[in-house]
Amino acid sequence: MILLAFDTAQGALSAAVRDGEEEIASLFEERTRGHAEALMPMVETVLAEAALGFSDLDALAVTVGPGTFTGLRVGLAAARGIALSRGLPLVGVTTLEAIAEPVAAEPDEIVLASFDARRDEVYMQAFSTDGTERTPPLLVGLGGVLARLPAGPLVLVGTGTPLLADLLSASGRPFRIADNRPQPDASAVARIAVRRFREKGAEAFSTPPAPLYLRAPDAKLPGGRAPGEAA
Repeated sequence: MILLAFDTAQGALSAAVRDGEEEIASLFEERTRGHAEALMPMVETVLAEAALGFSDLDALAVTVGPGTFTGLRVGLAAARGIALSRGLPLVGVTTLEAIAEPVAAEPDEIVLASFDARRDEVYMQAFSTDGTERTPPLLVGLGGVLARLPAGPLVLVGTGTPLLADLLSASGRPFRIADNRPQPDASAVARIAVRRFREKGAEAFSTPPAPLYLRAPDAKLPGGRAPGEAA
């Protein structure tokens, strides 16, 4: 299976191509803006490095959030467009799964993936070492973090790590900080997607994934109303 994966949801831009268990090509760059302009050139570069074209693809994968509204729209729109035009299955992977996947943890440790959501809040999710979800994806105020954590030593990864490390130090909870990238990487997205295709089959991903929004949009309509808010 030739699979193309990409991520535009947080503070980076990345793309990767896999042939089953082998990564053929990948690119990663930290980027907080300009994802819309840079995504397709990066995808084309990765495909060229892999000596492949869009017609060679068997499947796609993309991050679905949590992330910035603009970034999520860019990635999902591109993935849906390619999937529709080529008739390809498309799997969605959360950004929290993507940053947790590369972390090497001991059997008794829990991987705590997080992003700084501003406003004294974090997006976070806990995973066992085998990738099993220990909590759902959450948007949590810093004052409520400790009450939402499963018991056990923690391994922290993601941009929310400094905030969580301060809380855990004050509470006496055992933890350590992973040395992995704090931003999602399409290489991890691709590995997760390949496993899911093998477990469930391509037909399970014929419907495009929905974005994972844990926070309502900040945009205001005329009159100061949020989208969807009653007048």
